[in-house]
Amino acid sequence: MEIGTIERELYIQASPEVVFEVVSNPEHVRQWWPDDARYEVAPGSAGEIVFGDTEAGGQVVALTVVEARPPHTFSFRWTHPAGETATEGNSLLVTFVLTPSGDGTLLKFTETGFRELGWEAAALEEMYQEHVNGWNMFLPRLVPYAATLQVQP
Repeated sequence: MEIGTIERELYIQASPEVVFEVVSNPEHVRQWWPDDARYEVAPGSAGEIVFGDTEAGGQVVALTVVEARPPHTFSFRWTHPAGETATEGNSLLVTFVLTPSGDGTLLKFTETGFRELGWEAAALEEMYQEHVNGWNMFLPRLVPYAATLQVQP
């Protein structure tokens, strides 16, 4: 199994401006990915995303915005230890690149940095597979959500 980069492309029936909001603004991100998201949409902003109920074993994950160029690119680093600055060697980099396409937007998604974490092969393979499965579940959810936002006048 090649462990390095997760890549996906999605066509979304919404403008790049709408799709940028959906992949970057915590208010919208909560609708298709984590249960909660707290960060500013600005490079260098540190925050967190939450999966599940923290009182019942849910997970809080650190997140740092790397790039926010509306309506073209949004990227962040995540999974780094809480309290540490996100770097290439301690976090994964997620990037959304948006390109106008017909009446909608082509979203190119990548997640990189698995090999750079320096983990043993079994742990690395397990984390990589968890992320593949997670993105396979969550990314398709943003397509219908973004399309509903497009109808606004």
